[in-house]
Formats: sequence, structure tokens, C-alpha cells
Amino acid sequence: MLNDLSLLIGITLMYSAPLIFGALGGVISERAGVINLGIEGMMTIGAFAGAAVGFYSQNPWLGLLAAGAAGGGMALLHAVASVTFHADQTISGIALNLIGPGLALFICRLYFDGATMTQPVAHKLPKILGDNQFNSVTQNINVDVTVPLALVAMLILWFVLYKTKWGLRIWAVGEHPAAADTMGIHVRGTRYICVILSGILAGFGGASMTLAVIPQFTPVAISGQGFIALAAVIFGKWTPHGAYGACLLFGFAQALTVFLGGGKAPVPSEILAMLPYLLTILVLVLFVGRSAAPKADGEPYEKGVR
Repeated sequence: MLNDLSLLIGITLMYSAPLIFGALGGVISERAGVINLGIEGMMTIGAFAGAAVGFYSQNPWLGLLAAGAAGGGMALLHAVASVTFHADQTISGIALNLIGPGLALFICRLYFDGATMTQPVAHKLPKILGDNQFNSVTQNINVDVTVPLALVAMLILWFVLYKTKWGLRIWAVGEHPAAADTMGIHVRGTRYICVILSGILAGFGGASMTLAVIPQFTPVAISGQGFIALAAVIFGKWTPHGAYGACLLFGFAQALTVFLGGGKAPVPSEILAMLPYLLTILVLVLFVGRSAAPKADGEPYEKGVR
């Protein structure tokens, strides 16, 4: 029983980390007033960049950095479209969700002999627990280094948003950009920074999948993780700690899918595979009406127009 519990906890933490990075990206972008529906595409390009660079460099940490850069590059496109040119943020995000997977597959075919998946990464990101450490119970809790990194990222974002002057500026830009502008806050600059940071975090989330959970990029490596992360943002009421808790819940749903799929329950595999997505829909139905997004979320701001 204890071994099964520790195994379930380990799988939950493993699957939560990519979601946490993606959700934190959604939080910081939307707190600044920019809807980022492109988390899925940013995670996908980050997953490919992480696996590809990790394979060729034999260094997973370089892969992680490359993933953040790739996600940030995708986010820059979103910032240019939505902040500078006042494009519809929803359409821009959806476009990135199409561009991200397509671009990843195109580059993958160029560098991996026409294959739609990368070669396995020889050196994955290290684990900080497991592999027969401590005792027979904790050895089943395989904690990748991405798990504490995701926790640290959440704590840093919480501190920035709630305890720093720059965090107050982000709140002001997301709630009342015109008032923030009159106070001398650079609305466009703040939104640019936050959107790019959201892409970097989403890229880290993608790499957490292909450098920790699985050893390579495949077309289905992300497969809806970005949308689940967005649901966590809503469920967590646009707060870092709330999104973190929601991601643990969704990670637990994915862990149950893996755990029960091992023949531990007489449930069809198709039903189990649907569990995380069914939970996502249920959360959105029950909580979206009770969650209040930042007031200026999704509204382009043009200086001089009130």
C-alpha cells in the first residue's frame, strides 16, 4: 500500500511540473492584461528545442535553456501582434498553437532525417529523489529536478507579484492600464516583458516533458498540456499559488491514468486516457463563472485613448 502511494505521488509530481511552468506563464501574462492562449504552441516548440539541443549537445541543461529561448521567441510574436498592433489576442494565441507544432515538426524533419520525432536524449535532467535512496518507500517517489524548479518558480512569481514594486505595476497594468499610464508606468513595455516571460516559462514546461518525463520529442509529447495549464490558471484564480495547486490536481488525474492503466482497475484504457481532459472540462464548467480575470485582460491599450 505504501509503495503504491509513493508511486502515485511520484507520478503526480512528475506530470505536474510541465503544467506548473505553463500555468505560471499564463498567470504572469494575463496579470499584465494579455490573454495567452498560445501556451500549447509555446510548450510544443520548447519541448522540441529542449530535446533537440539536449540530444546534440549531450547536455540537458543547455536543452532547458534552449527551450526557454524558443518559447520566449514564440511569445515575442504574440506580444508584437497583441500589444503593438492591437490584434485580437485570442486569435493570435490560437495561431501560435498552430504555428508551434507545425514549426517543431518542420525543423525536426530537417535535423532528424525526415523523422517526426527526435532521437532519444542520452542524458535526461537529473532526479533529486528515487533510485533506491533513503528507504524502500521513498525510492518509488522519483522526483525530477524540474519539480523543485517549478516550486521555486512559483515562489519567485508570488514574491514578485505580491511583494515588489514591479509586481504592483503588473497588477496596475492588468487592472487599469490608463491609470497606470498616468502614473508613469510603461504599459506596453510591462506587457512585452510579461508576455515574453510567459513564453520562457512555457518553454521550460515543454522541456520538462521531453527532458524529464520522456526522453525525446514526439508529435504528441504535449498533446493538450498547454490547455490544461490554462484551465489551471482559471481554477487558480490567476494567482501563482492557486495555479500551482490546480496543476497538482491535474497532475494527480494524469497519475491516476498511468497508475490504474497498469491493470490495477477494470476500467477501459480509453476512459482512463480521457480522465485529465474530463477533469479540465469539469473544472471550467464549475469554476469559470466564479473566477474574476484581471479587468483589462484581453483589452488592447493605446496610449492617449481612454
